[in-house]
Order: sequence, then structure tokens, then C-alpha cells
Amino acid sequence: MTLAPSFSLLVHAHSKTGKTTLAGTCPPPVLMLDAEGRSRFLPLSEYITAFYGRPVRLTSWVPTGPPPRYDGTWDICVVYVGDWATVVNTVQWLHVGQHDFKSVVVDSITELQRKCKTNLKGTEAMKIQDWGELLTQMDTVIRTGLRDLTLHPTNPIDVVMFIAETRQSNGKWKPYMQGQIEVALPYWMDIIGYLYIETLQDANGQTGQEVRRLLISQHPLYEAGEAVQGRLGRIIDQPNVYQMYHQLFGDQIQMKENA
Repeated sequence: MTLAPSFSLLVHAHSKTGKTTLAGTCPPPVLMLDAEGRSRFLPLSEYITAFYGRPVRLTSWVPTGPPPRYDGTWDICVVYVGDWATVVNTVQWLHVGQHDFKSVVVDSITELQRKCKTNLKGTEAMKIQDWGELLTQMDTVIRTGLRDLTLHPTNPIDVVMFIAETRQSNGKWKPYMQGQIEVALPYWMDIIGYLYIETLQDANGQTGQEVRRLLISQHPLYEAGEAVQGRLGRIIDQPNVYQMYHQLFGDQIQMKENA
């Protein structure tokens, strides 16, 4: 069996750094599981408008029925995640394989975990055994349900991207997840990146342009790393997931499109 050119990506960052904007540059058509309502601002993004050459076009899907077919009138299909059942239904439809999506984005897995906790316990406090069940359910959805769509036998996804909040734990900024999944999560991904904005200075030492950067190499202060043999470098300036995908698999993509 020859594996398709594909990868999984986890990006964590502070609030208002551009995580959702970065997700908007995934290879289209894109399915976005939106648990925070941020997708509604994507058509306003100059960064994504530059990527598409026009404002991005959204459609929506309620996963009680099959996903919409791609007809060229939209770029990103949004599933608004109000509860855990919506996540489960979406995953089940995706594994049927009868869809046209090239990328799947989860925004964010931090919020998805909160909805999973609510589904398990409502407003009650979590007990020891509940944390084990939470880990099992999140493992099933994140790892086998979504990440492994890159390995689907008939309709593999090109890019599966997870967005997470960030928090400092033991002196290091990490994706914000509760319980043991915080330890396991980095091992599940091909690339884990820390997104940040850096303000550059001009030759006179004056404050100049702001640059969005994605750290994807190991660092003592930020959870980051990659398993793609250094093909993307240590830090990606003005990151674009579509460009990352083509930089990794250019020749294979060409062969796939010509097949």
C-alpha cells in the first residue's frame, strides 16, 4: 500500500495571533469544525483574501445528513460545533469517504475537549474514572477519528489541522489540554507548531513590519517539532499551509493530479 501525500498539523498560540487565519490557507475545499465561531471572520481577512485572490467563500453543513458536494461556489465548509454529538456525527460521515474535502480543520481542540467534558458530566465535577473516559473519547476522535483520515483507504485527506489554545506548564508553553492527553498529543502529530507575531526593526532600529512566524523545531520554551525530515526549516515566516503541503510533496502531488 502506497500512502497518499498528506500530513497532520497541530498549531498552538496565544489569543488573536492568527490561528484561524492560518487554517484558512489549507488546501481547499476545506471542512472546518468550528467550536468557537471564528470562521465568520474569515471573509474579512486580508491574509486569506491574498491567498485566494478574492474573499474566501463559506458554506455550512449540519452533519445529520451527507456533506455538500464541491461545486466550485464555496471554499470552506463550516460545521458549527455546539455539542459533542455534532463532532461524532461529522467523524462518522468523513469515514464513509463520500466527500470532496482536501483538508479538515478543528478550531479548536481545546474547546472540543470542554464540550466532551460537558457531554460526560454536565456541570458535575470530574472524578478519577471520568478523566480516563475523557482521554479515551478524545483519543478516538482526535487520533483515529480525524488524524487518521490522512490514511483513509479510498479518500485520504491531504491535511488535517488542529488548533489549540496555549498555556505554560512546567516552564514550557504547550497546547492547552486537560489531563494525560496533554502528554500524548504531540506524539500523534506529524508537525506541531507554535505560532507567534514578531515585530521587526528597520536599519535605523525603528519598529517596522509585523511578521507572523511558525516555530516547528524543538525549543526549550515552546512545544514544537516535526517528523518531516527538516523539509520546512525551523521557523516558517508568514506561514501558509497550502505552501507547506506543496513544499513537502510537490512531485507526489503532480503525479497524483496527473493520474
